[in-house]
Amino acid sequence: MPREFPVGLTPPDWLVRNLQPQKAPVNQPAMVRAAVAMTLPLAVGLVAGRPEYGALASMGALSGVIGDTADAYRMRILNIAVPQFFGAVGITLGCLVYGHGWIAVATVTGVALVSGMISTIGAVASVSGLLLLLNTVIGAGLPIPGAWWLAPLLMTGGGLLVLFLALLSWPLRSRVPERTAVADAYRAVADLLAVCGNDSEVAYDDARHAATQALNQSYDLVLTHRARSHGRSPDLTRLIARLNAVTPLVEAAPTVRLNGRPLPPEVPGAVRRLADAVEADSTTPVDLRLPLPTTETGRAVDHALRYAAEVVTAPDIDPRGVADHLGRPAAFRIRAARAARGVLLSAGSWRYGLRLALCIGLAQVLVSIAPVPRSYWVALTITFVLKPDFGSVFSRALLRALGTVAGLVVAAAVLAEVPRGWADIPVLLVLAPLIPALTPRGYGYQTAAITPVILLLSDVLNRAGTALLLPRLLDSLMGCAIAIVAGYLLWPESWHVRVGDRLADAVADTARYVEAAFGDTTDPVAHARMRRRLYRDLSGIRTEFQRALTEPPPTGRRAAAWWPLVVAVERIVDATTAARVRVGHGAAPPSEAEIDQVALQLRELSEGVREAEVLVPVRSDLTGPSGSVLEPLRQEVAAARAIASPR
Repeated sequence: MPREFPVGLTPPDWLVRNLQPQKAPVNQPAMVRAAVAMTLPLAVGLVAGRPEYGALASMGALSGVIGDTADAYRMRILNIAVPQFFGAVGITLGCLVYGHGWIAVATVTGVALVSGMISTIGAVASVSGLLLLLNTVIGAGLPIPGAWWLAPLLMTGGGLLVLFLALLSWPLRSRVPERTAVADAYRAVADLLAVCGNDSEVAYDDARHAATQALNQSYDLVLTHRARSHGRSPDLTRLIARLNAVTPLVEAAPTVRLNGRPLPPEVPGAVRRLADAVEADSTTPVDLRLPLPTTETGRAVDHALRYAAEVVTAPDIDPRGVADHLGRPAAFRIRAARAARGVLLSAGSWRYGLRLALCIGLAQVLVSIAPVPRSYWVALTITFVLKPDFGSVFSRALLRALGTVAGLVVAAAVLAEVPRGWADIPVLLVLAPLIPALTPRGYGYQTAAITPVILLLSDVLNRAGTALLLPRLLDSLMGCAIAIVAGYLLWPESWHVRVGDRLADAVADTARYVEAAFGDTTDPVAHARMRRRLYRDLSGIRTEFQRALTEPPPTGRRAAAWWPLVVAVERIVDATTAARVRVGHGAAPPSEAEIDQVALQLRELSEGVREAEVLVPVRSDLTGPSGSVLEPLRQEVAAARAIASPR
């Protein structure tokens, strides 16, 4: 019979959430690319009699493997090639200041400031800033063989090898990742419709969140092509039209949930058949096999589903008739100017840059005045840990320490038992694929996979063997300690819950959404765009909430208190969408006074959430015609006001 932990030995919830592996599919092609790209340079170096050069190229391939996360081929170019450029700049700067004492300290600290600031622009910029600082630290702390220009050339070549392998199948699978993403969005919507009428609110919330994430990913992939190809590429035009066509089904889902009656199983089944047609890029008519609708809600779903089937199976799509549900991106020069202005003028950008520079500066000063072996690992640890856009700093420090210990166990066996030389090749063939396999599981798992690979390649460069193990552990622990103290505890904003302000903005946007949904001049495209962005923001709030739960007390407990309000706001948006769908299918529209009353209550709720430190329930006076389409919305707003408002 299994024994239960005594109460005092039960691990806390925040620790369990940090250690629990995340669910993610195994990316087998990425594992193959990692094995080939990291092993081939080292093998070439061994053949040429210069294994240290091969190790440098393999290190560059490692950075490419870390960035090899995109599905769309054009996104792979951005995710891998752009960071490689910044990595080359970093290793060049590091090599130039190696051995120059305080000049090296000042240079690395300045690069940390720049790296932190550009990391706030976006995902690609964040990885670019990471590689810029990482390679600067490596070049400034490790004696690199060869001329100053050789290391950046070799490391960039290794990264570009990953990119080359990632693009090999592009001519044969040009649109496959995008079509798969759109098909997955259809399947997520089918799952949402399947649970709409069930009694389980948790199942509905989870399905709605999954559908939102699938739509976000699909639109993000489409956006990578839209600026140049929209209007000229028939394939892209059809893809955008198919993605837009699923919107009415998403909008009908809240109506089904409020109706309380499950849909016939033929409805989600038909959506799944449409998903198969999208993935196969087929225009063959799909047999929907739908029952005759008998209710207002059923007619709304039936109309949306038949419209989606018509668009999916249409042989030709007129680009002029494809609605722009998200808006085209601005020209590159405009976006670059906006990003530069945001970096230079944003207080958040400066705060993060200064925080990262402070921690790196402290690490560099410490290793300059104290005999710390392999000292560059201290700054490397800080660089990886102090990435708030990658997750909680505290959690990453904890997982970094645990992952390093686990990785060192593997590295100890490799360095002690495997002779250097050609025996490294099969070992690397086994270890390299673990990086893309374990990275989606969590940061601790990624660290455990990367650590033995880094130590093996470092040993090729300096032949230190098992003497690398203890310094690596001590330096990692020192870096984690500096990151927690100087990069986390000394900055109150990092351990305060950041859900409230974002939620207040979402509530204010919801008030505008309510007004736009029933206005006299409602633009269907503008309304769809507003709803998509609002659901995207709410999805981001959910992610921020989940991140906050991994923080230790009291931050995690404070974050948990916001969850009922997060759910309440999502239900308000759902109720608004459901009311609009009902009006579109024959229900009487609400009066202007009803709309103004709901919008006023939402704006008061937004201000209350923004000003309140603690959630305080307040009664709200929301009355109106009992048969109005806004009655469910009024109930949801009243419930939200009962959860949180100012005193």
